[in-house]
Amino acid sequence: MQGLLADRVAIVTGAGRGLGRAHALALARHGARVLVNDLDGAAAAQVCAEIAQLGGEALPDCANVQDAAAVDRMLAAALRRWGQVDILVNNAGILRDRTFAKLDVADFRLVMDVHLMGSVNCTRAVWLHMKERGYGRVVLTTSSSGLYGNFGQTAYSAAKMALVGLMQTLALEGERYGIRVNCLAPSAATQMTGELWSPEELAALEPQRVSPAVVALASERAPNKCILLAGAGSFKLAHVTMTQGVYLPDEEHAAEQILEQWNRIADRAGEIVPATGFEQYRFEAAQAREHPPGVKS
Repeated sequence: MQGLLADRVAIVTGAGRGLGRAHALALARHGARVLVNDLDGAAAAQVCAEIAQLGGEALPDCANVQDAAAVDRMLAAALRRWGQVDILVNNAGILRDRTFAKLDVADFRLVMDVHLMGSVNCTRAVWLHMKERGYGRVVLTTSSSGLYGNFGQTAYSAAKMALVGLMQTLALEGERYGIRVNCLAPSAATQMTGELWSPEELAALEPQRVSPAVVALASERAPNKCILLAGAGSFKLAHVTMTQGVYLPDEEHAAEQILEQWNRIADRAGEIVPATGFEQYRFEAAQAREHPPGVKS
């Protein structure tokens, strides 16, 4: 098949249904050969059959992303079949929604293991291969719940924001090797979220309306180190920003001054998006140099 992803090979986890299925089909329509991963082998096989009907190539796989050895075997299967892996879409996930007071720690750990460590296992499996080839596209699935919070989703939110941190550094480490790493925050009606929406909203939030974002992030022209929000045909960027803040000299009542000047500290005029974590240190060191002792900002 010809298209934006012609001659590329993609792995999509959790691809038997919902968003993962939509992503796998979209990648295939754009020319990618797709390994369709899902714990439900029958569902994965069905998606592969759909891809074949489109004229594409697909391979089913039922590795549990929590099992690093199984993930390594999944990569090996893709390499045996096609000799390369260019794209990884980390989509597999689960929910265990309860308020923090009621959430069992074992369920919290399970959510972290599937979303965070599952993505770590899959990305680690392909990373060396992508480095050696000098090319790779990795998509990590974050969520507005992680970016902005959502009542009753402490475990899910923690896992999803952890993926943003993972992306921020992987993008820096992979750039010199031609590997671009980004996050996708999708809004879609799936098995995990279907009961939350009205029939009208469900119609707007079809998973396939998110998948163009995945194709873009999987393409040769993909950006790097971005958080792309997508849903219902809308596409936006989220940023982790830093305000200009205030400088307070060393004094006995600094804590009180923080509270008194909170509005200035929170003022978003002139806020920046640091390229790396060291920019906070540089910014603070520069402010200290500009303000001699005893001079208040």
